[in-house]
Amino acid sequence: MEQLKTIGRELAMGSQGGFGQSKEFLELVKSIGEARSKAEEDRIVLHEIETLKRRISEPDIPKRKMKEFIIRLVYIEMLGHDASFGYIHAVKMTHDDTLLLKRTGYLAVTLFLNDDHDLIILIVNTIQKDLKSDNYLIVCAALNAVCRLINDETIPAVLPQVVDLLGHQKEAVRKKAIMALHRFYHKSPSSVSHLFPNFRKRLCDNDPGVMGATLCPLFDLITVDVNSYKDLVLSFVSILKQVAERRLPKGYDYHQMPAPFIQIRLLKILALLGSGDKLASEKMYTVVGDIFRKCDSTSNIGNAVLYECICCVSSIYPNPKLLEAAADVISRFLKSDSHNLKYMGIDALGRLIKISPEIAEQHQLAVIDCLEDPDDTLKRKTFELLYKMTKSSNVEVIVDRMIDYMISINDNHYKTYIASRCVELAEQFAPSNHWFIQTMNKVFEHAGDLVNIKVAHNLMRLIAEGFGEDDDAADSQLRSSAVESYLHIIGEPKLPSVFLQVICWVFGEYGTADGKYSASYITGKLCDVAEAYSNDETVKAYAVTALMKIYAFEIASGRKVDMLPECQSLVEELSASHSTDLQQRAYELQAVVSLDAHAVESIMPLDASCEDIEIDKNLSFLNSYVQQSLENGARPYIPESQRSGVLDISNFRSQDQPEASMHGLRFEAYELPKAPVTSRIPPASVAPSTELVPVPEPSYSRETHQVASVPSISDAGSTELRLRLDGVQRKWGKPTYSSPTSSTSNASQSTSNGVTQVDSAANVNSKARHTHDSRKPQAEITPEKQKLAASLFGGPSKTEKRPTSASHKVAKASSHAAEKSQAPKAAVVSNQATLDKINHQPPPDLLDLGEPTVTNSAPSVDPFQQLEGLLDPTQVTSTVNHGAVATEAPDIMALYVGTPAGGQSSSAENSLPSNSYDVNLTSELSNLTSGTTNAGATLTQFTKGPNPKDALEKDALVRQMGVTPTSQNPNLFSDLLG
Repeated sequence: MEQLKTIGRELAMGSQGGFGQSKEFLELVKSIGEARSKAEEDRIVLHEIETLKRRISEPDIPKRKMKEFIIRLVYIEMLGHDASFGYIHAVKMTHDDTLLLKRTGYLAVTLFLNDDHDLIILIVNTIQKDLKSDNYLIVCAALNAVCRLINDETIPAVLPQVVDLLGHQKEAVRKKAIMALHRFYHKSPSSVSHLFPNFRKRLCDNDPGVMGATLCPLFDLITVDVNSYKDLVLSFVSILKQVAERRLPKGYDYHQMPAPFIQIRLLKILALLGSGDKLASEKMYTVVGDIFRKCDSTSNIGNAVLYECICCVSSIYPNPKLLEAAADVISRFLKSDSHNLKYMGIDALGRLIKISPEIAEQHQLAVIDCLEDPDDTLKRKTFELLYKMTKSSNVEVIVDRMIDYMISINDNHYKTYIASRCVELAEQFAPSNHWFIQTMNKVFEHAGDLVNIKVAHNLMRLIAEGFGEDDDAADSQLRSSAVESYLHIIGEPKLPSVFLQVICWVFGEYGTADGKYSASYITGKLCDVAEAYSNDETVKAYAVTALMKIYAFEIASGRKVDMLPECQSLVEELSASHSTDLQQRAYELQAVVSLDAHAVESIMPLDASCEDIEIDKNLSFLNSYVQQSLENGARPYIPESQRSGVLDISNFRSQDQPEASMHGLRFEAYELPKAPVTSRIPPASVAPSTELVPVPEPSYSRETHQVASVPSISDAGSTELRLRLDGVQRKWGKPTYSSPTSSTSNASQSTSNGVTQVDSAANVNSKARHTHDSRKPQAEITPEKQKLAASLFGGPSKTEKRPTSASHKVAKASSHAAEKSQAPKAAVVSNQATLDKINHQPPPDLLDLGEPTVTNSAPSVDPFQQLEGLLDPTQVTSTVNHGAVATEAPDIMALYVGTPAGGQSSSAENSLPSNSYDVNLTSELSNLTSGTTNAGATLTQFTKGPNPKDALEKDALVRQMGVTPTSQNPNLFSDLLG
């Protein structure tokens, strides 16, 4: 507030102020800045609104004054008040020929309006005109409005002009045109589907800003369809390499980092392209390793680039040296005093343990510190990490810590989330059924009704099905332990309703099964539950059903049933209940008790809760009864689909009787009028129905309009005319035109961005790393922490479930959780076989930056041969040696290094500056033809690092010539234009 007051005083000094505004406007800013309450601010703004309403409607207002009024309206809108009375004046200002007024109008309408506003139609024509202007500032202002205001219906009106601006001489215009096309892709992908090759072309633009803007739409396209852009891997790797080598101008540096945001975007793209693709990933290893070594970790932006490198390494095909470099960076993150860096380290560690679980064991003490940190956000992220690294050996410790944390928090949303995670881990990795039941009891007891009802059903199914190995003794022991544990819990106050339902069901099924507890004892406990929770009808219903089961089992076994007085009073109370469900259960209990043993055994068989029940959905047992009723004159059943819209079913009786009464009300539909068919209309053009149908919404993305057939509602009038509405403007709703259904869109292939998982023993150097902060005294590593770390990280790394665990049965009930847990294991097995095959022959050291090496490859198409004709012959050196072609590595970013004003070109034929191409790419693209590869192998020389000898010779030659060395012109990528 004090800053606003200071600004207000500074603006109020002088009659005109420093911004060319009137004293009234400056007084408005000052008064709002000095307002002491929201009510006072609202009073000032409302007074200003009344003033503007009166003054803005005056005739012959000077343009300078109208500009100030528009700025005041913007100020009012930014404060949260309505200034819609002045929207039309901002739209009118966009039509002005003065640059300052036009840009003010565009700024105002982009803040005032949205793409569905009714006034958008008034500025489309102005935008079309301004996109063709000779002043690039006006074009930029129009493109800004295009990105903000053009909707899917008005895209075709401006799309041709935006595409033409991709070749504009000003880089700012080209950049904004790319941004506009990206916006069109978000609004209507089908409208720009034919322009995807333009993004490839702009990737090799002379200006780094245009290239950086092109990465955004390419990232969206690659996310949708990865396989269509696999050919761009070398191009993205080359761009990233040259960005990391500081080939871009200094203006793109941020905190001494070379274009970090471009690096982050390129790493995201490479992570998508290299996911599950070994060949594509091998091309990325070197440049990612260079970034790991060269990146500055003392700044936030440097740490952001390093974090993105870790994400890329965790997505592409694993490389041992890159995993080791990523582990070192994670170690620095976890040792930092900053909670933000610790959070990044925990998140990055969670990504890497999918590939190499041993990495988490190297940082166990740091993970324990984060788990005990008072920062709740960091603690939650650590629980996410523990969830990912859970196995059979540490599931008890992790789930217990999660339950303790769940008890300590009050956020119901996150408590539900933690409870679901505890249940999921217990179902997958439970070491014993007894532990699983005890864990579920804790979750139900402390999470309450926040637990999903499916969890209760899974628990009941587990207890009913047992181990599933025909071990009756083990199953009986499981059920007896469940009954005993529930008898201890039943006395606690205010148990959750879902948990009470499980308890009542278990008591009814197995309360007296082992003979340890008598029927009167169990029934007394059930009556206590029904009395204590008298307001919960569901719990009472479960309790009454459990009583009926216990009495039925006692009668079937031949024992005498003595109903307790409290049970009798409960049944009598429920017999007069307002709930029909409880009343019916009470009457059923009374009826079952009065039957003999044979009948009760047939009605309520012992331990039959898991038997399948066959249901006859067609009710075939009623066929004889239905046939007899039809013979006696009963009306046949009419399906609901045939009697829709008919109010009285008796009308079907007289459908075929022409002598029916004509004086009664008719409920069937009126007959449709029949129009005569003239001979001038061919039969093929006649529509199948005369029904009027709703006009479909238009889609301007199509290029060919075909007449779609209108679905007929009735069979009548199959040779009649219909009303043609194609091309007719709609009268109501949005101002649009009706048109047929759009053609089929391009199918986009969905690809999985999952992480390729491999066995860590084959690709990670298993040397131990002490990751605990060395600056902290060793006294902080208490025996409790060491014991906790040993229980979390010290067990075997196998994650398969025990065959006799509770998860064997729960996985049958929840197949989704089982499939989820088994999917990564299959990936581990398949990738393990692949890596074992690779390890027999050690791969080359892709991170070694030594002298250039020459490798012989199989005959293939030269990726740069297709554009040989576009380059200067003096700069392309190719030597034919036994049918082999030598080609230099691409250097697409070298063009960004500018030539000093006094520099001279060393070649007479090359008169262009060094930061542009030798030829105009857009003018020569039409002449682009695909070249063919000469017979023989292609000899390609890849430069992995700078050659000191060549650099010294080049510097000597430059000093002799007296000119500044410039970067050579880059080779163009044929795959960019593919």
